[in-house]
Amino acid sequence: MRVLIVEDEPYLAEAIRDGLRLEAIAADIAGDGDTALELLDVHAYDIAVLDRDIPGPSGDEVAARIVASGSGLPILMLTAADRLDDKASGFGLGADDYLTKPFELRELVLRLRALDRRRAHNRPPVLEVAGLRVDSFRREVHRDGRYVALTRKQFAVLEVLVAAGGGVVSAEELLERAWDENADPFTNAVRITVSALRKRLGEPWAIATVPGVGYRIDAADDGTRAEEGPWTGRPG
Repeated sequence: MRVLIVEDEPYLAEAIRDGLRLEAIAADIAGDGDTALELLDVHAYDIAVLDRDIPGPSGDEVAARIVASGSGLPILMLTAADRLDDKASGFGLGADDYLTKPFELRELVLRLRALDRRRAHNRPPVLEVAGLRVDSFRREVHRDGRYVALTRKQFAVLEVLVAAGGGVVSAEELLERAWDENADPFTNAVRITVSALRKRLGEPWAIATVPGVGYRIDAADDGTRAEEGPWTGRPG
């Protein structure tokens, strides 16, 4: 999951971002409405977390733009405006959820995951492919009935690969979906994480490298397709 945090209080925004990262949720920060709209144009987000009272276009205006775009991007309003009338107007603007400050980070995480499940209602809550069983809600992975302990980042990468249903996912897309905008596009983080994930899952290798293209979940084990491939200056 990748979310956009629109919050003009830097310390709060950074605390939220850092807390979400610990839960394997990538997050970018926009401190004003103009930056929020720019990021929404450039990146694909799963959820927008909006403070209503921000510089530039207000959170309400950003919400209206999201709704008008027809993207279906879920909106969680995170604001100090806690009156019933405030909540009613927020939902009227198209908010999918509304959380008032102060709040517990754990509650925010639970609400984000609930919104993400709703957004992906056409996907089964537990994804299964190539002997892998990935439960996004419980954050658990099993391989042929065996529990596999993963780091948060490894889980995030596996989640993206499994959701692709056997399709190839480029290193750039993994960097986009499992990291955030501050990730170095020339970093080896993707390759290193995929390599460690592959070893955690064990043999036969479930993750195949398509040289120069990306990675995919592969049920077949021919001893070669799951090997590391060259990237020639590309991330991963």
